[in-house]
Amino acid sequence: MPESSSTLAHAPGDLPAAAPRGQRLNLAALTAEELQRLLGESAAQRRMPEMSQARLEGRAVPGDLVPREQEYQLQPEKSWGATPELARQLIMLRSELTQAGACDLGVYYQPLLSEGRHLRAFLLSPDTALALRWSETPESRSSAPSLLAATLMRDRASGTAAVLSSTSVLPFVPTQSEEIDARLYQGASTQALLDAHRTQVLRHGRGVRLGQVAGHEQADWLKVFTAVRQLNLAAWTRRGLLVQDTP
Repeated sequence: MPESSSTLAHAPGDLPAAAPRGQRLNLAALTAEELQRLLGESAAQRRMPEMSQARLEGRAVPGDLVPREQEYQLQPEKSWGATPELARQLIMLRSELTQAGACDLGVYYQPLLSEGRHLRAFLLSPDTALALRWSETPESRSSAPSLLAATLMRDRASGTAAVLSSTSVLPFVPTQSEEIDARLYQGASTQALLDAHRTQVLRHGRGVRLGQVAGHEQADWLKVFTAVRQLNLAAWTRRGLLVQDTP
């Protein structure tokens, strides 16, 4: 958590459309660009007067609910893909990732996201967690698969705590934490995404090593994406993007 309608289902750091009562996204605190990416150009234009008035009054405009943690439900292995074309793409991308040396950790379902709820998790030595994301709902805007790569940095002296790279055609909304070097490589091939991600990691130093203890691969993968989400929640709180939900 790329979007533009009112969904935020493009990355593990993205926001869901439904979740237990908690915090909500404050639409009035988003920049004009973020609002446009989230709602779409025409919808954002229609709501600009409302947002301007709310800002003048110091009033929040509640949006989607934001859970503090995402839920990942491990799925039994099967032939994935709601359409023959999607199934072909998923098989191809899975093959490309395993040929690149990534360890396949299985498929997970994220019920708190509004779309793009399925992902196949991978670890790529020495320090990268990967998520191959897609939607099993053909009409979903994020039904086409996309690849997300995430690495936590061992030394944050540069001010960067994590590097995030994605092939998604949907932008990150809200903007990722200032401590995350987040980049979109829309439409990039698997190898091009992995190469670009590695280049960015090396710019900042060395990543936290993953997959060093057998049997802890899933925990390592989850640690990376949980850390990215917490960085984003902290940044969004500092910006005033999150407000308490009310009954």
